[in-house]
Amino acid sequence: MMEQLKSRYSFSVLLAGVQWLFFLFTNTVMVPLSIGHALGLAPGEIAGSMQRSFILTGILCIVQLIWGHRYALMDGPAGVWWGLVLSICASAPAMGLSLGSVAASLTSGFVLSSILVIILTLCGFLKVLQRIFTPIVMGVYLLLLTFQLANTFFKGMIGYDQTGKWDLSLAGLSLFIIVVVAIIHIKGKGKFGQFSLLSGIVVGWIAYAILFGGGESARSVAEGANGVWHWFPWGTPQLEPGIILVGLIAGLVNMTNTLTSLIAASKMYQRETTEKQYRRSFLFTNFFSILGGCLGLIPFGTFASSIGFLENTKVLRRAALFAGSVMFILVGVFPSLSGWLAQLPLSVGNAVLFAAYLQMFGTAIRTFQGAVFNPKTIYRVALPVLIGISIMNIPSSAFTEFPPLLTPILSNGLVIGVVMVIILENFVRWDKYETKIPQKEMNSAAESAVKEKVATATSVN
Repeated sequence: MMEQLKSRYSFSVLLAGVQWLFFLFTNTVMVPLSIGHALGLAPGEIAGSMQRSFILTGILCIVQLIWGHRYALMDGPAGVWWGLVLSICASAPAMGLSLGSVAASLTSGFVLSSILVIILTLCGFLKVLQRIFTPIVMGVYLLLLTFQLANTFFKGMIGYDQTGKWDLSLAGLSLFIIVVVAIIHIKGKGKFGQFSLLSGIVVGWIAYAILFGGGESARSVAEGANGVWHWFPWGTPQLEPGIILVGLIAGLVNMTNTLTSLIAASKMYQRETTEKQYRRSFLFTNFFSILGGCLGLIPFGTFASSIGFLENTKVLRRAALFAGSVMFILVGVFPSLSGWLAQLPLSVGNAVLFAAYLQMFGTAIRTFQGAVFNPKTIYRVALPVLIGISIMNIPSSAFTEFPPLLTPILSNGLVIGVVMVIILENFVRWDKYETKIPQKEMNSAAESAVKEKVATATSVN
């Protein structure tokens, strides 16, 4: 009997690990690919950076599981840095810099910002950050992150291209995948419901192959690699003051991302995150960011989007992420595995992630529980959220008149929204505007409700 239980447990963990593998891959593969093209790197260099990214992401997840924050959360290429690097590359001509100079300066920015975060962590800055990061700030952050991710994955799942057109056939398939994931998640009995995302990937991949054959997929990393490990592949580090300054700001913003992830995870696991867990998490993430910067990778961060994944799958076991991370390392080590996994249609992966991140919207809403909202206090949430979303929907070309070095920050709706809510929470006494119901009125209302229920029950009988 015990052997059967162990066998079932092992198989369940393995399936959950495969589900984590696809989550890790889908959230990682486009980062080195898009940055490599933005910097004009050769295909072999891009392939090598993708493999390094897979391997280091898998190792960092395992390190965090065992010695770091000890939650089943993905640590990988930080989204804040991803958007920042692409924005800086696009602004390079306006700054009078070549892509080679930008790449070399970014390497310095990666390393110096990570060193700054390590110093701040060791000096006790986390306590200041925790006081600043109230439930309202965290809720606004999660809402904006949900909108940003949903917008990105929605465009991917409908085949939206640069011409402003979308593929109706892909959109229809993506809608079908979302329905499949939702039905399995809601109606699935037992552990079957925990594998809704994996089921969506399998069903969607098969349906895509039947309807469209091969073609639209992530670019294979199995071809053209010129070797994996290269020290400073982006050139000798340079010190461009503007890029360094923006990088330091991005490092601080990335700290808030990790803090949000750990606070949300502590609620899911129903245990308090200790100061040691916070500190170890930041230290490991930024040590790997320094290593990654020297290897041509953007800094790492804890993915708040992992919360949506956990909410959807309900698989909180750390063993599942451990298994998925080991598989992900193997994918990076063996290019043939990378090539196979890269055949996953991007529209299928985007549709599944879109469905997963719907759960994060609920997590964001729940963080506002207990707050009192009225026509005055609603500004503390509505203003930063709506301004952040508005900036997200403005084309990057609209920011060309801004100072080039400020463009990456000012054009980032997530950053602007979070900065705005932090300012509002720390400089406005919202409790003065909260309309609170006196205790006598609350008791009177409760007594009236009870009497009404008794009267209703009596009339029915």
